[in-house]
Amino acid sequence: MSEPHAHDTIRAVQWHGDHLRLLDQRRLPSEESWIECRNCESVYRAIADLVVRGAPAIGIAAAWGVVLASRDGMDMPSALARLREARPTAVNLMWALDRMKRRIVDGTDDTLLVEEARAIQDEDLQANRRMGALGAALIEPGSGVLTHCNTGSLATAGYGTALGVIRAGVEQGRISRVYAGETRPWLQGARLTMWELRRDGIPAQLIADAAAAYLMRTGKVQWVIIGADRIAANGDVANKIGSYALAIAARHHGVRFLVVAPSSTVDMATATGDDIEIELRDPAELLQCGGVRTVVAGAEAWNPVFDVTPAALIDAFVSERGVVLKPDAARMRELFPGD
Repeated sequence: MSEPHAHDTIRAVQWHGDHLRLLDQRRLPSEESWIECRNCESVYRAIADLVVRGAPAIGIAAAWGVVLASRDGMDMPSALARLREARPTAVNLMWALDRMKRRIVDGTDDTLLVEEARAIQDEDLQANRRMGALGAALIEPGSGVLTHCNTGSLATAGYGTALGVIRAGVEQGRISRVYAGETRPWLQGARLTMWELRRDGIPAQLIADAAAAYLMRTGKVQWVIIGADRIAANGDVANKIGSYALAIAARHHGVRFLVVAPSSTVDMATATGDDIEIELRDPAELLQCGGVRTVVAGAEAWNPVFDVTPAALIDAFVSERGVVLKPDAARMRELFPGD
């Protein structure tokens, strides 16, 4: 058994007193380069262009963007509106901006805004470690797990959501095999998740997205563990495109399906997954790989970057508040009564 938090060395969103420093996730794993954001617009661009990605990390970066906007004397309603436009699906972005807005109502005192942004970041790290412990407790020793996209330190303040459970499970000796799906078209699993796991000394194997169902059939995985970008009041989950297909395959093969996300990802004002806006990105992202076009000229593409997994396909949802087994509207209300 490893020491607690031995596999936790990455902090991709860093505040340096007068600017925000972001690990450029577009360049991983070949290059570890950092971008400095010194105004609200540069934070907007970093979020929109996927320099920083992952629902919690987006919210944290946006909170620091509000601090920078205030220091520049920017009109605050305009700054908040601009940052909200960066990514429409991840509710953490709106949640973090709403927290900052409540502080702004009392005036744009720099100390208060910095305190709030730092609290958002610190609370996320604490929540991730709590979720890691709760999620790992569900997993039988010796289990194999499959994860999708990137849900680790790169996507959060640190430790991660689904990868936090995997980190805790490895530390406790509960997880013996880790598989990561490549996650087209941006290859977050191949580029980012494998980089994180390798860097923190957690053995893992990469699979093509299309190999997931066959992997489940072999019996090598007992759990699929994913994060979330928005969770509706009935337990439906919006997450990286491909999550829905994994849930269907998992149910068919008797593999359990676990969603791990902080309470800031839960949107009790959204009744079901049908009400979640799904972001459509530039089709060109799908027509190329690594900047090289791979599809014949003139071809068209449809590029939704999220899908919705119905609550009926989810075996458990873990947040820092606790565990919801077989989530539905009633069980979600029990854990989030005033949200």
